[in-house]
Amino acid sequence: MTSTRVALATCSSLPDLDADDAGLIPALAEHDVVAEPAVWDDPDVDWASYTAVVIRSTWDYTDRPAEFLAWVERAGSLTNLLNPAAVVGWNIDKTYQRALEAAGLPIIPTIWLDPERTFTSRAIHTRFPAFGDFVIKPTISAGSRATGRYDAGQTPSRALAITHAKNLLADGRHVMIQRYLRKVDTVGETALVFFDGQFSHAVRKNALLEGPYRPESMQGLYKEEVMSSREASPAELEVAHRVVAALPDLVPGVTGPLLYTRVDLVPDDNGNPVVMELELTEPSFFFAEAPGSLDRFVTALVARLG
Repeated sequence: MTSTRVALATCSSLPDLDADDAGLIPALAEHDVVAEPAVWDDPDVDWASYTAVVIRSTWDYTDRPAEFLAWVERAGSLTNLLNPAAVVGWNIDKTYQRALEAAGLPIIPTIWLDPERTFTSRAIHTRFPAFGDFVIKPTISAGSRATGRYDAGQTPSRALAITHAKNLLADGRHVMIQRYLRKVDTVGETALVFFDGQFSHAVRKNALLEGPYRPESMQGLYKEEVMSSREASPAELEVAHRVVAALPDLVPGVTGPLLYTRVDLVPDDNGNPVVMELELTEPSFFFAEAPGSLDRFVTALVARLG
C-alpha cells in the first residue's frame, strides 16, 4: 500500500518548519498521511513523489520572487500544489489590491510607483500625503521587510522616505505608498483565517511599524509579531466573507474555495474595516491562538487528498 505523502514547503532558514506548523505532522499522521518539511529551493527534493505540496514557511521568497514563481510553476506541474500556482502568482505582488478595489472591496488608498518610470526626488515627494504618517513598502514583501513609517509633517522624515522609495525603485522594485491608519496603534490588525472557504478563527496582531526603514533593524525573515486571540466583529466578518466570495471572479483558475485564505483587516479613521493584506500564498495560521483550528485545517487538507 502506497502512503499518502505531503510536503510542507518551507525555507532553508526554517528547515523543520515554523514552530506554529510543527503540529501538522502528528495531526496528519492520525489520518495516515505522512507529512514532511521540504525546502522549496532544495534541488534534491523530488516534488513529484508527493501527493500534494502545501506552501507554508517559504518566507525568503521576497528576495528571489522570479525563482520562487518558477518553482511554484514546476511544483504545480508535478503534483497538487496548495494553494495552486495561478493563485500564488496573482497574490505575491500586492498590486492585486487594485483588483480588490476595482471589485468594490475596501482597501487602504494607495499610490503606486513603477520603477520603469524615472521619478525625481520632487516627483516622489509630491506623491506623499500632506499630513499624518504614511508607509512605504515594495509591492513584493512579507513580514514588514523593506517597509518604513514616516511623518509627513517632518522634513527629515520626508527626506528619509524619499531615499527609501528611490532605493527600492533603483533596485527595480515596484513601490506602494499608503497613509498610516492610526487606529492600528490602539486596535491592531485583525487576521481572519478561512479553511476551504469556511471561517475558522481570528487573531489580533499588534502594530509593527514604529519608524523609518533601516536595513540594520531587520533581523531574520520577519519582524516578530505579538499575537492574541480575537473575536471578529460583524463588520470584519462581512468584509472578509465578501473578499473570499469574490476570489473566483478575481483570480485566474479559481472556481471554488481555496484550501486556505487569510484576510488581514485594519480600521480606517471611521472605524470601518479595510483590507491591508490578502494572504493566499504562505500565511501563518496562528494555530496556537485558536484551539481546534489545527484540526480544522487538517480536515480540510485531508479532504483534498482523497
